[in-house]
Amino acid sequence: MDKRLSQLTYALVILGFLVSVYMTIFKITSNENMCIGSKDCSIVNASRYSEINNVPVAVIGVGGYAALLAILFLERRPGFIQQNGTMLFFALSLVGFFFTVYLIFVEIVLIKAYCPFCITSQVAMTLIFILSVIRLIKQP
Repeated sequence: MDKRLSQLTYALVILGFLVSVYMTIFKITSNENMCIGSKDCSIVNASRYSEINNVPVAVIGVGGYAALLAILFLERRPGFIQQNGTMLFFALSLVGFFFTVYLIFVEIVLIKAYCPFCITSQVAMTLIFILSVIRLIKQP
């Protein structure tokens, strides 16, 4: 994989992971001071859409970004993931992108509140998906 493409992919996955961890901490603690620059974070965090079957959406994000990061790390080792890592990364990022589109809809249409941290994660996941398509096309 192209070095710059790889670095950008790693950076975006790590950014998404860190934002998801931050939002998980915010969800668990409900610490209003963590809502830097916008009180909309509190509105989004308190909405019924912030959990799926009692699991915070941020925790789902942590898991998704961690899985993407694991694939990136394991692609370098011989074996199944090295051979299929690009396709696995694409598939997981596609699921993440569709979930992101759903979350954007929820924020804009249903909650009408815009959390800057959520938007950061949404932009990161969208760019990760675009990069996964590029990786797939460039794959030998």
